[in-house]
Amino acid sequence: MAVGWRLALTVGCLLLGSPVWAAQKVDLDYHVRLLPQSDQAEVRLTLARGSVVRSLDFDLGDGSHYSDFKADGQWQLSPGKEARGLWRPAADKASLTYRVRISHGRKSGSFDTRMTPNWALIRGDDLVPAARLDQQDGIELVSRLELELPGGWKSVETAWPRIGKNKFRIDNPSRLFDRPTGWMLAGQLGSRRTRLGETEVTVSSPQGQGMRRMDVLTLLTFVWPQVQAVFPRHPNKLLIVGASDPMWRGSLAAHESIYLNSRLPLVSESGTSALVRELAQVLGRINDKQRSDWISEGFAEYYAIELVRRAGGMSDERFDSLHGKLLKSSQKVTTLRGEQASPAQVAKAVLLLQELDREIRLKTRNKRSLDDVLRGAMRLESVDTKDFVELSESVIGDSSKVLDTGLLE
Repeated sequence: MAVGWRLALTVGCLLLGSPVWAAQKVDLDYHVRLLPQSDQAEVRLTLARGSVVRSLDFDLGDGSHYSDFKADGQWQLSPGKEARGLWRPAADKASLTYRVRISHGRKSGSFDTRMTPNWALIRGDDLVPAARLDQQDGIELVSRLELELPGGWKSVETAWPRIGKNKFRIDNPSRLFDRPTGWMLAGQLGSRRTRLGETEVTVSSPQGQGMRRMDVLTLLTFVWPQVQAVFPRHPNKLLIVGASDPMWRGSLAAHESIYLNSRLPLVSESGTSALVRELAQVLGRINDKQRSDWISEGFAEYYAIELVRRAGGMSDERFDSLHGKLLKSSQKVTTLRGEQASPAQVAKAVLLLQELDREIRLKTRNKRSLDDVLRGAMRLESVDTKDFVELSESVIGDSSKVLDTGLLE
């Protein structure tokens, strides 16, 4: 009896000490063939075992960028202004293939994304649209991306970990459906790399596009100690891509990646930096809701100024001059609320955040600051104006006079 009891106890301890359940892994492979002659990419999704996925319900936008769908299993296309595509994969190995147009133009004649005979600047979010995944319990999809380049195209850069020459591992713990989001660049490229803290930074652009790659790396190196002090999350990889006109003359953050038009100054005449602003967006990942766009946009612009200032790149005189410009440009703003914050609202939001930072430092005797509010907002799945006020007052330990304003109504 004693032996049997000890055996049962040993088995029980082993069961408690080791996982008795583990997710069953099934491969999901993305193969993208770039076709510059038709300004398209042919995308193929392949499930090693289709039976584990009941359905993938894709958001195709207005449907105009996607065509030539072919599927193993059932495919149902619902056209319209909010087009959707529903794929119910076949039970065994199953593929969905389609084509997507790469170049997206603006009314001004510039491009958000573009494909030329020598290179392509792409948003991965467009290659594989967002989808609602309905899968069996206990399944983990292991996703990989492989790009097939045209003849003469030398390389490809993405923000995802490289596992082969043109192959990448796609793993986003915050999403059930792993898809290759973020900026991508392929073709005849020039790239510069460095390591900043835990992050491998790559600056890449097509050859002949005037991208100041070393200038970008130098500015990032300069502000990085301040970045590390403020933001608790540092990506393993950060990609900055750029090109010149007729690409859109702006900047935009995406998953662990930034687009920066190569004609943009790294620090503008007003003293702010588009590069640092987009970096704050990438690292902050603040998802605002309920007409509270001012929060994420305000934080990004605030830290575009503050990180450069803390690094010693902005004198008190230039900071005061910038403050005056923010006051002037935002004097007619009566509310910060809205689905998309205007430049004037963003300026007003920065002024509000600066006041809030001073209030927090004063009331906590310099033990806390707006940095603590930022980190709290980063921990929330999404944040609205009411959440922001409650979060700020929890940091202060008291009500906020600064946030008791009609601007937030």
